[in-house]
Amino acid sequence: MTIFSKIIAGDIPSYRIAENDQFYAFLDIAPLVPGHTLVVPKTETDKFFDLEKDQLSALLVFAQPIA
Repeated sequence: MTIFSKIIAGDIPSYRIAENDQFYAFLDIAPLVPGHTLVVPKTETDKFFDLEKDQLSALLVFAQPIA
């Protein structure tokens, strides 16, 4: 289980910004700027570009209002 999976499961506390059935967005614990937010898929993925094209598109739609 990855650290992101543990955060999504609630095993590691986080400040959730947004969530849906595919993605989870939360504040970074070591932000580069105020409001630095991480958006991660709920399915474990080794690399960002290993996601299917429809997942990448959905991620951008999910992240747009957060940005």
